[in-house]
Amino acid sequence: MAGSMNGFGSSIISTLAVIVVILLGILFTLLISKILSKTILKGIPSSFVLELPPYRKPQFGKILIRSIFDRTLFVLGRAICVAAPAGLVIWLLANIGINGESLLTLIANFLNPFARLMGLDGYILTAFILGIPANEIVLPIILMCYLGGNSLVNLEDTFSIGQILISHGWTILTAINVMLFTILHYPCATTLLTIKKETGSWKWTFLSFLIPTLCGIVVCMFTNLIYHLFI
Repeated sequence: MAGSMNGFGSSIISTLAVIVVILLGILFTLLISKILSKTILKGIPSSFVLELPPYRKPQFGKILIRSIFDRTLFVLGRAICVAAPAGLVIWLLANIGINGESLLTLIANFLNPFARLMGLDGYILTAFILGIPANEIVLPIILMCYLGGNSLVNLEDTFSIGQILISHGWTILTAINVMLFTILHYPCATTLLTIKKETGSWKWTFLSFLIPTLCGIVVCMFTNLIYHLFI
């Protein structure tokens, strides 16, 4: 009975933590949008005029074809162009070693002091960096590093994943900061390429990368500081 109550309490805490992280993500989105609209995106106020076009019956064939070619294939093409080289880089880093340690481990050890300031570890920060092609591969990279493998790990058993993470030093702080950084860090490479295509500017693409990343770093450092001050 006590075990069930402990499990129920843990579930409630986990649920509340996820809700708080999501709300923080929404809050930061609105806050940063407000700041940008008052600074670098500030323009001349203008009135809003909405002109409704004449109604035309939708042509589903044209809509479907245009959606497939202009959207789906474009995004998939961009993803493939980014994912293929990134996959090769991850494989090389995991399989090439110096003095018995893989390049992936050496990079993680180098980043570890900075990652600790964010309440993370070097492997987690390395996974985020290598996961720029797609956020979905961050956790498989982390598991690959922890298990000492040379290829991405895909486990479907959440209990096993949890045990691996806990055995490598994860705490509630680690989990919260991983979620925070996941929400606040830079967009994936496909999104960045889309921003470049839509804006035609490397400046806005770079700012789209830099601003959320700095926010994620600062928030994680703040969370880590508060945690160690009071707990």
